[in-house]
Amino acid sequence: MANLIQQLHPQSDCPHCHQPELRPWGSSDGLPRSRCRHCGKTCNALTGTPLARLRQREQWARFAQTLIDGLSVQAAAAQCAIGKNIAWRWRQRFLATVADHRAEHLGGIVEADETFFLESFKGQRHLNRPSRQRGGVAQKRGINAEQIPVLVVRDRSGQTADFQLARLDTAHIAAVLGPLVDADAMLCTDSAGVYAAFAKASGLRHRAINVRRGQRVDGVFHIQNVNAYDSRLKQWMRRFHGVATRYLVNYLGWRRMLERYRSGITPQLCLAEALGVQQLMNT
Repeated sequence: MANLIQQLHPQSDCPHCHQPELRPWGSSDGLPRSRCRHCGKTCNALTGTPLARLRQREQWARFAQTLIDGLSVQAAAAQCAIGKNIAWRWRQRFLATVADHRAEHLGGIVEADETFFLESFKGQRHLNRPSRQRGGVAQKRGINAEQIPVLVVRDRSGQTADFQLARLDTAHIAAVLGPLVDADAMLCTDSAGVYAAFAKASGLRHRAINVRRGQRVDGVFHIQNVNAYDSRLKQWMRRFHGVATRYLVNYLGWRRMLERYRSGITPQLCLAEALGVQQLMNT
């Protein structure tokens, strides 16, 4: 495992001062250490990554496979012969960096659509309302404060980005779509006014598909790709019987990773992503 970690995350710069002044400095716990000639601090290949100071490294590849298989915390703990709390901690550590691995630029025909997840305080001991069982349902029908909006954006090459929003309004839409969508792209959405307002303010070309009136396709323009992704995401999420809102971005990143690599995903790729090495593949 030590050799695999060194291969997946080779060190060139010091993780403390970011200067290329590392020199060999022995080893510890099976990992070679380096010392920076600039700041004098020591480090290894895990320093500065979410996996730093985690133990039982011999089980990491097996745990990465449980992420590929989408196992529950209890099943992952049993498969790796670790405690349930350890399995939960490992899941969030493995996914912490993965959550940031989203497409940074989308071009051509870019589809955007929102989906919603029920707000959840799963795992918290003190609630100001009765607890739900196995995910539960909202107290009110329709879109309301209990629903957390997630904006999903995809282009026709399969590059994907998603964002958990505080509110579904023009300001929050602009904050995430503005830096993401290329200036010459065609934004394709449903007929919600927030998208039209954003496109007008940013000077983007925009094509609205009126899904409520039964419109599905307008020539080459549609939002079926992003809607299909939303459907796969929601179906996959059901196995967890509700995801705590504070960890929702980690699960969104988890699903993006599975979609990005598809059948080509391996435990080694999962480890690389957890260490902060994003290896983009065409989807």
